[in-house]
Amino acid sequence: MTAAPESGPNPDHILQVGMGFFASKTLLSAVELELFTVVSGSGLTGEEIARRLGLHERSRYDFLDALVALGLLERTGSSGAEAVYSNTADATAFLDKASPAYLGGILEMANTRLYGFWGSLTEALRTGLPQNEIKTGAPGLFEGIYAEPELLRVFLDGMQGIQLGAFSALCASLELTSLRNFCDIGGANGTLSAMVATANPQLTGVSFDLPPVAPVAEANLARHGVADRVTTAVGDFFADDFPPADVYFMGNILHDWDEAQKRSLIEKAYAGLPSGGMLVAIENIIDDDRRTNAFGLLMSLNMLIELPGGFDYTGAQFDGWARAAGFDHTEVRHLAGPTSAAIAYKG
Repeated sequence: MTAAPESGPNPDHILQVGMGFFASKTLLSAVELELFTVVSGSGLTGEEIARRLGLHERSRYDFLDALVALGLLERTGSSGAEAVYSNTADATAFLDKASPAYLGGILEMANTRLYGFWGSLTEALRTGLPQNEIKTGAPGLFEGIYAEPELLRVFLDGMQGIQLGAFSALCASLELTSLRNFCDIGGANGTLSAMVATANPQLTGVSFDLPPVAPVAEANLARHGVADRVTTAVGDFFADDFPPADVYFMGNILHDWDEAQKRSLIEKAYAGLPSGGMLVAIENIIDDDRRTNAFGLLMSLNMLIELPGGFDYTGAQFDGWARAAGFDHTEVRHLAGPTSAAIAYKG
């Protein structure tokens, strides 16, 4: 018997979005359990996975088969004791901890911090106030994270994981052969600096961030074999001048701050650049019509949850701020997924 085609309104999309936290938490728990690392290679049966992960017999197959239905695991054979589970190609690339493209760090942070905080989104929308640790009297987001080495490690790993694809696309497409040096403002663990230096052997560079980050960045730069050309500089990018450079990078920096602070950072970049220099802001740039980059818009809501004044922005907004600071012109260059580079050129 063939079902008649549906006409008129359909609730499927509403249910998918409204109950999306079901799928989200299933993935986040799988990452927490390191499921995708455990099943890498030839795959395992459900019983083998359950023994390795300590899964209760009641729900193990619902859990594994839900991940199959979500397109995150593959299964050979019917569900049950004879079935073998393995990673999809995407899970192998991005969710196996042995992969150099592992982005589970951001998902680990989402699981341990953001998932709970987003339960207070309605309160944030009504009050305009952060709903993270600040709500219970803890220091601001960065003060708290930078004061705890383990929190800092998780945060830096998370930021690296989500940005690797965009950083790779940027290094492959940005023409820097006429420039001599660069500085990554808020350089975190030095990953972007290392990738830029590797792709451009003529460049020297500086990764500029707060004191607790410097040892992490130095070790990472050494691992990438670029410590002879890329150094670290310690400072506060609001209080201190930027190290001189031909190009400044800001990877997910501007969206943390309110408009006045954004303008201040862009103005400091303009002041530090020579004629012909450029500022490259790597963000989830929202489309000017604010209709299609859902991730960028949701990330802006995440800034509401996390920070007192942060928000994500459109290319048109960036252009206005950059031109007001003195930059000659700007462009938005798509990189990967929802991420683009907003580039301002100094004439």
